[in-house]
Parts: sequence; structure tokens; C-alpha cells
Amino acid sequence: MQKHHWRMSLAPAMSLLVVTLLAGPVSPLVSHEAWRPRIPLGLDLYMPVPDDNPLTREKVELGRKLFSDPILSRDTSLACASCHHPERAFTDGRAVSEGVFGRKGTRNVPTLINRGYGVSFFWDGRIPSLEEQVLQPIQHPKEMDLTFEEVVARLKQEGDYPQRFQEALGTGIEAEGLAKALASYVRTILSGDSGFDRYLNGERHALSEREREGLRLFRGKGNCTACHIGPNFTDERFHNSGIAWRDNELLDPGRFKVTGKKGDQGAFKTPTLREIARTPPYMHDGSMATLEEVIEFYDRGGNPNPYLDPELRPLHLAPEEKKSLVAFLGSLSGSVQEGRGIR
Repeated sequence: MQKHHWRMSLAPAMSLLVVTLLAGPVSPLVSHEAWRPRIPLGLDLYMPVPDDNPLTREKVELGRKLFSDPILSRDTSLACASCHHPERAFTDGRAVSEGVFGRKGTRNVPTLINRGYGVSFFWDGRIPSLEEQVLQPIQHPKEMDLTFEEVVARLKQEGDYPQRFQEALGTGIEAEGLAKALASYVRTILSGDSGFDRYLNGERHALSEREREGLRLFRGKGNCTACHIGPNFTDERFHNSGIAWRDNELLDPGRFKVTGKKGDQGAFKTPTLREIARTPPYMHDGSMATLEEVIEFYDRGGNPNPYLDPELRPLHLAPEEKKSLVAFLGSLSGSVQEGRGIR
């Protein structure tokens, strides 16, 4: 009976083996070994990652390669890295974006640092996930100007991309895999370990006296924490500071175009203040070249308009107080890293 039982239990396995062999070669197994980004001092140790796109070293490395490859633009003149320079904290230093053939955008290129913690994307928050966000510039006619069909066709003919997609995602080249790889890489672009972070961690001399005074103003008289809160110095919400209004005319509808709510006219997402000293020019339209200009703008209470955020009001900061605020904002620059992880 034991021998008979063994032979009966083996039969299904043998049948499965025969079917597998007849079906052809098996795709390489995708690595799912535990891997997470190395979180620098000051940031939340928990970064939300979608269940259907867990971080793996293979996907991050593929995403890094794609991020720097101009094959994703129509005239092969631009890569994602062309507008998001690591040395500029992943911005480009221009007032507004510039795409293929010199086509000008209408908004400033936002930094990519710490966007793995984001809950919505772009200045108007029209996109809810990184996986969707990373594909938008590729399609946009004023940015990289390629269809997904064109991108896929190019990548299938280019170097080791077919093998890299198979190893990282277990699939052929497709838009979904492109999104997952790029989003995985962007989640590793992080900034922390700044003077401010070290100060909070007990290193009392990590901030100068002027920077400490700036911190007090930031938390108090300046009312900056009304919007710039948490480890990433943003509430991830939308506010009308009046920057989109000129002479009672609304130049950019901002969040209103997404929601249709009257109160969202001219409202834009609160940007992170991490690395802010390295990411001029400022505001959604790049209209302010220096942090001093930004502080003057908020000191006078923004630009009046029917939907101005109620938290904005004249601050009446003294000249030395403004200098202290600028100094404190500089202390939010730390260590920018990308692609670093721990298993």
C-alpha cells in the first residue's frame, strides 16, 4: 500500500512537469528579497510602498538606468535627469520647465527628493501615485513627447533592456513595468541628515545661534508651520498665497482645474523645504529667484485675492529676523542620496 500511495502522489507532479516542458522555457524568477531604501536621519522610517510594486534592487537599478536615458524623449535630447539634476537636489534651476525642441512649460520643475512620502503629485496634485506621475513627462508634448507605444518599441531594440525588464519585473517591456521601475528609483531619492536633524537628535552645536533664532521664528512669529510641518516640512495640502494672481487676474487656476471648487482657484501644493537653499528659483512659476524674495513675499502677507489662505497675514518681520529665517532654511540642506538601500 505504501508503494502504491507513493506512485499515485507522484503522478500529478509528473504531469505538471510534462506540461511545463511542453509549454517552453520558464521566465527567470524575479527577486523579491527584502530591500528598502536607506532612510537618512530626520525622515520617517516608514515609507509607504504599493503592495503591487515592492522595492527590489533590480527594479531600482533599472529605474536609475531609465531615468538617465534620453531614449525616452522624442529627439533623444532629454532624459528625466535633464530636468532633475542631483547636484540641484533634483531640480533644474530654470523658472519653468524646458522640453524637447526648446518647448517651454508653464510651471517650475519640483524637486524629487522625498517624494516617496508624497500623497499626490505635481503642483496641482492631479496625480495620486508615483507610478502614474513618472509616466506623465514622457507623454507630455512640452516635455519628452513620446507615446507609450513608441517608448516600448524603442526599448525593445535597445541594448540589454529586454533582459533587464525580464530580470527585474518578470515581464517583457511594457508601460506598466516602465512605471514601476522609475517609481522604485524615485522612492530612493532622499534627503535628510541636515544640521537641523542633527540638532534635534541632540547635537546642540549643529545649528548656529542665528539658525536657532530662525527656527524659533519659523515655529512662532513666522507661522511657517501652518503649512510646512512634519519630517518633510510639508502638509501635502494646497494653499492660495496669491502668487498666481497679478492685478486681480488669475494667471494659473492651480488646484481648481482638478477639483472644480471655487475656493481652490490659485491654490498650489505646499513644497518640501528640505534642500530649499539648493533649489531656486521658487514658487510654482519660478518667479522668485532667492529665499530673501520669498520671505519678503510672505512678510507682506502674500498677494491679495478673493481666495487667499486665511493663515496668510502681514508678519512685520525685522531685517535681522528675515536673515535668521534664511539661515534656518539653509540648515535644512543635508545629504542627498539616491539608489541606496539595505537588505
